[in-house]
Amino acid sequence: MLRVLVPIAEGFEEIEAISIIDVLRRAGIEVIMGSLNENLLVKGANGITVHADCPIKGICADELDMIVLPGGWGGTKALADDTGVQNLLKEMNSKGKNIGAICAAPYALYTAGVLREGYTCYPSVEDEINVAGYLGDADAVVQTGNIMTSRGPGTAICFGLAIVKKLLGDETSEKLRGGLLADYCASI
Repeated sequence: MLRVLVPIAEGFEEIEAISIIDVLRRAGIEVIMGSLNENLLVKGANGITVHADCPIKGICADELDMIVLPGGWGGTKALADDTGVQNLLKEMNSKGKNIGAICAAPYALYTAGVLREGYTCYPSVEDEINVAGYLGDADAVVQTGNIMTSRGPGTAICFGLAIVKKLLGDETSEKLRGGLLADYCASI
């Protein structure tokens, strides 16, 4: 079974994290919602507290098929400052494994040195990222090599479906898109 880590930190964007986790689990992908420390209760940017599955400490790239970072500026800053997350991003990238980030979270990819030209993020976050090739609102989801990025809360379901498409193929993604009534994601 495919395995994806979604690390969450205080101030994460709830719509993004939960939408992505839900879409991936509907596709039959094992998703680990990981906290940055032993406290598994993590409060999001809009005051919603979720219970993570486990701390990310000890999880290595060889155990994962992908890591996907939700946005929210507070959560993103914490992911960018967390040595464990930063090292895991570098390890995933060095092994050519899939990495995803939405909204402000491409900033955490930038701090890890894994973001490359050809990305999108929440408007204005690109000002914090010193990597050429910001594609703005050209697409809801941008894929460059093993890196996938998306714009924000309104693109979270499309991002989840794009991840499903990358990991499991068109047929599974299309079937899931139909069941979710997500016709607005037809272009992914």
